[in-house]
Amino acid sequence: MKTDPHPQVLLDPDRFFAPDPGQRRVTRELYDAIAELPIVSPHGHVDPRLLADEDATFGTPTDLFIIPDHYVFRMLYSQGIPLEALGISRRDGRAVETDHREIWQTFADHFYLFRGTPSGIWLKHELHDVFEVKRKLTGATAQAIYDELVEKLARPEYRPRALYDRFNIEVLCTTDAASDPLISHKEIAESDWQGDVRPTFRPDAVVNLRTGGWHSHLNALSEAVGREITNQYQPGRLATS
Repeated sequence: MKTDPHPQVLLDPDRFFAPDPGQRRVTRELYDAIAELPIVSPHGHVDPRLLADEDATFGTPTDLFIIPDHYVFRMLYSQGIPLEALGISRRDGRAVETDHREIWQTFADHFYLFRGTPSGIWLKHELHDVFEVKRKLTGATAQAIYDELVEKLARPEYRPRALYDRFNIEVLCTTDAASDPLISHKEIAESDWQGDVRPTFRPDAVVNLRTGGWHSHLNALSEAVGREITNQYQPGRLATS
C-alpha cells in the first residue's frame, strides 16, 4: 500500500488554547461568544493602495508572503539566508533575486525554521485557513503550492477589498509616515466603497535622528506641510519654526 508523500495538513481548531481540558473548554466558550464580532484594527501594515483600487491584487505569493514581511525575511536572515536571495532590495542598488518562484523555493526549503515561532503559526494559519492549502509547505511541495496560490490570488474573492469584507473588518487603520500625502486614503474616501480605512501618524523617520536619510525625511515633511522645519536652540527652551 502506497502512502501519500505529501499528506494533508490538519490544524486543530483549538491549537491556540491551553492543553488543560477545563481551561480549553472555558476558552472555547469565550472565543465562540466573540468570534463573529467585527474586527477593529487600530494598527496595521496594509498598504492603502491595495484598497484604493477595487481591481488591486496582492501580486505573486512572494509579493504577499515574503518580500513585504520583515518578520519573515529577518528570521530567515538570522539563520544565514542572504536577504538578496529573498528579493529584498539593497541600499547600494546591487542586484538581488527577482525570480519569484526561486525566492518561494528558498522560503519553502527553509520553512521548517519557523517551527515554534509566532510567524510560523501565522503563516500556517494563512495558508490553511485563508487560502485552503492543505499540503505541508516543504521544498518538495513548494512549486505545486505556489501554482495553487497563483490561481487563487487571481480570483475576485481573494482581492484586498473582498478579503476586507470576508474578515468582517469594521475599521482598519494603516501606518503612515509623517510626510505621507495620504493620496490613497483620499481615493478611498471619495469612492463608492464602504470600507472604513483610516490613516495613523507614525513619525519615527523624522523624530529619530539615527534614521537613515533623516534629512531627506525631514525635507519631505517640510514639503508636505508647506514650510521649512528648523530648530533654533536657546538656553532653557527649544523654539521650532
